[in-house]
Amino acid sequence: MRSLQGLLPVLCLVILVAASGQAASQNAAPAAPTAVASAEIALDEAQAEIERLTRGVTDKAGDDDALADLKVSAEGMTRMLLDVGVSFRPVLNDVKARIDALGPAPAEGEPAEPASVAEQRKSLAAERALINALTGRAEAISVQAGTLGDRITDIRRDLFTSTLFNRTEIDTKFFVESAAAYRAELVDFNRTLGSWFKFVWSFKAQALLASLFLSLLAALFFVAGGYRLFGGLIVRDPVLTDPPYINRLSVAFWSTAIPTMGMLAVAISTSSLLTSFAVLRGDIAPMIMTLLAVSVVVSFVIQLARAILAPRHPDWRLLKVSNAGARHLVAMIALMALVNGADYVLGSVSRALGSPVVLTVAKSFVAAIIIGLILVLISRLKPMLASSGDPKEPGTAWPRLISVSLLLSGLALPVMALMGYVGLARFASTQIIVTGAVLAAMYIGFLSGHAVLQPGAFARTSMGRYIDRKMDPGQIALDQAGLAAGLLIYFGVLLVGLPLIFMQWGFQIADIRLWLVRVLTDIRVGGITISLTGILIGVLMFIGGLFATRWFQKWLDGNVMARGRVDMGVRNSVRTGIGYLGIGVAALIAISAAGIDLSSLALVAGALSLGIGFGLQNIVSNFVSGLILLAERPFKVGDWVVTGTTEGFVKKISVRATEIETFQRQTIIVPNSELINASVGNWTHRNNLGRADIAIGVGYESDPRKVMAILMEIALAHDKVLRTPEPLVHFVSFGDSSLNFELKVFIADVLSGMGVKNDLRLAIFDRLKADGISIPFPQRDLNVHLDPSAEPLARLAEAISGPGTTIRMATRETASAEPGPPPDSRADTERDGF
Repeated sequence: MRSLQGLLPVLCLVILVAASGQAASQNAAPAAPTAVASAEIALDEAQAEIERLTRGVTDKAGDDDALADLKVSAEGMTRMLLDVGVSFRPVLNDVKARIDALGPAPAEGEPAEPASVAEQRKSLAAERALINALTGRAEAISVQAGTLGDRITDIRRDLFTSTLFNRTEIDTKFFVESAAAYRAELVDFNRTLGSWFKFVWSFKAQALLASLFLSLLAALFFVAGGYRLFGGLIVRDPVLTDPPYINRLSVAFWSTAIPTMGMLAVAISTSSLLTSFAVLRGDIAPMIMTLLAVSVVVSFVIQLARAILAPRHPDWRLLKVSNAGARHLVAMIALMALVNGADYVLGSVSRALGSPVVLTVAKSFVAAIIIGLILVLISRLKPMLASSGDPKEPGTAWPRLISVSLLLSGLALPVMALMGYVGLARFASTQIIVTGAVLAAMYIGFLSGHAVLQPGAFARTSMGRYIDRKMDPGQIALDQAGLAAGLLIYFGVLLVGLPLIFMQWGFQIADIRLWLVRVLTDIRVGGITISLTGILIGVLMFIGGLFATRWFQKWLDGNVMARGRVDMGVRNSVRTGIGYLGIGVAALIAISAAGIDLSSLALVAGALSLGIGFGLQNIVSNFVSGLILLAERPFKVGDWVVTGTTEGFVKKISVRATEIETFQRQTIIVPNSELINASVGNWTHRNNLGRADIAIGVGYESDPRKVMAILMEIALAHDKVLRTPEPLVHFVSFGDSSLNFELKVFIADVLSGMGVKNDLRLAIFDRLKADGISIPFPQRDLNVHLDPSAEPLARLAEAISGPGTTIRMATRETASAEPGPPPDSRADTERDGF
């Protein structure tokens, strides 16, 4: 990390130069030497760091782990130097702008410019030259770092290839030397282990016992505690026959993941404790660490085989194999994992003790032969489920493709080992066991995620049933939780599985960390750099701001405005305004946290303005109208409004539209621009005071004054009719059939007007009936003049009034000889309802 520390003065230089660029010219000159000195020191340190890394590459050309660390340092230095060069550009542009502001220098023969301007021009030119020189040097060093990184990559590639394809002569001399080296290593191992144990027991017994005791506690905590907390996820119910496929996948996935994670936690805690208590010697530590790592891998392979094949639970088995076939396959897979793990542990012992390389090759030779023979035996098994479907019956042979693949793989390993390519055979056997196990686990994980994503599937899992039992979120919420769980499973499988596969193919943790840093912080699309970490932080900041806004809205509405008895409409307007303001502020903070330059949004704003000009006028008009409605408040939530053919209560006012609920409980979405541009009646604008009018007609034989007194008495007797203003009774008109009156009463709540009018009408009807005052209905007399020679009377009645009309006719003959109806002939018809 010296490279990062050595570049800190360069960042200070950027700040100093930027500050000097904003000061006057007389202040800029003294600051330059200090800034230049800091920059030169930083660049000298960066150059020294590059030279150190170059020497490290030469010295560690055969150590892949060390080369990976050097690669990370070189890549980090390249990014830092490039960032420094980019950071100089705004300062350089500012200096150029100030030079341009001074104008061109006077040409030869023209009057000289003032001395202060000439001095300022000279100072700015010198400053620009210094910045250009420093930028060029920083870029040159970054190029050296990039070249060194490429060189390290080439060396590691060649090292990997040479390790795999290095050939050893397999002859009698090889076995003789291996046997002698093995005997010497066995003696050396016993002596080394014995001396270490005597030393630790004599001088660090308490530290050793404490570390072992704490390791045992860690094992109990992680393994037993994991089964205690998550054991329900891996329980196979023996009573349940033919369990759903998603349940089988879920149990297989968690029965592999939970024990493996427990073992990994135990291994990490044990190695940390042994290191912290300083009980491991330099030659013992590699053996112990390799043993712990191999234990985790072997446990993972065995747990995965048991999870997929379920030798004791045929109903929960993922593969269609017999009981005997499942037991044999689990045993052979476990044996291969143990042999491969023993090869790595014994290899670490040989490296720690400095044994001859021939012994390491011999151990890998034996392991490759054994693993190959096991694969051949597996290819000859008959593990597949019998045609009857009973797992207890003897199974059938593998499908031909699988058996041939297993046989060829099993024969290839001994052949490669006998030909001398022991490293390649060891690599192939490791990929067959470990990489195959990782791919199988990833496949189960993907199947589990896919199954959880199906509608209603999450509710049938144990986790879904637990959530449903404890929280009762409902079916829709459970489906949404299943969607999130499925995507999370996908992400987790990729996040864990891909690095494991890359590590098996020769990549180091440092390589994966470097790739992860690049993906999260340095995705370049053309000239744009995208940072997934920054975007994630921005999203989290926006979500946090959104939750904070919602909490503040709720607190302000429920604790401040509610206690202050603020009008509901004001509360709604304030709550809505704070909501939009909070979302806007949260969005700005999130954009800044994501590393997006707000000035770059000018192009988006220009495009948005163009879109508004062509096709978004209505949207913008509604948006502005909504802001006007929220600020001016011509109506508020809960008001009874009438606009056009729409009448009802205002339920919600947003920036685009207003929701009005009619008396039939239908919600009408009215654009805000229509409410601004059209007439809107508000029955409850200032207050709820309103007037109810009731029209009544009585017969002509009634006394108008008595009727008016009765109406006034009835109005004053109602408890919801206001005394101030007092009710009014008007004699409106002389109608065709009645004397028309109108009762006008004022009520405190216009929303109760319908009920008040209903009560008053009933009271008026009862009172007028009791006092013998009639309420007439319209009557009409129709006189029809008929021609005696016309069609029959019944047909005429049907033509005039329809069937069922009663005709009364009186005719009178005249002496006139003129054709046509007699002048006094008429017929009186009475229509139904009159």
